[in-house]
Amino acid sequence: MFKGAAIVMGVASCGKTSVGEALAKLLGAHFTEGDKLHPAANIAKMSSGTPLNDDDRWPWLAEIGKALGGSDGQIASCSALKKIYRQRIIEAAGRPVAFIFLDGSRALLEQRIADRKGHFMPPALLDSQLKTLEPPGPDEWALRLDIAQPIERLVQQAAEFLQRSLGHG
Repeated sequence: MFKGAAIVMGVASCGKTSVGEALAKLLGAHFTEGDKLHPAANIAKMSSGTPLNDDDRWPWLAEIGKALGGSDGQIASCSALKKIYRQRIIEAAGRPVAFIFLDGSRALLEQRIADRKGHFMPPALLDSQLKTLEPPGPDEWALRLDIAQPIERLVQQAAEFLQRSLGHG
């Protein structure tokens, strides 16, 4: 059973929630939907088409980090767009956190965001997220996955990475 902490990260519509839920189920871990931890002011701001700034994000990132704390298996979804955001999450978690970076072509992301119904993130904010994105570097505990693959394959690759590197921090 997975006892670590991991974030499934990436821009809007990359599949964070779908992959995170399936990964948590496969590994017997608890899943936290990061979007549900946003304060109402953040949701209202994004719903109006205004990108969040760092000051908007700090309290939200701290909540996500807290959700990853403890010693049980924890997986959360979070855009985690910048390295400093990922560092803040790790600090708040109080333990090592792995990052599963779901990456894909702009065309595929645009198609997915256009097809998504009932989410507060409007398609216009994809540009803002792509501009802000700092993909994890070689100094971070992270795995990059191409979202053009079937979800089952993404989940399997993520599970293998986490199980293989569990002792890593």
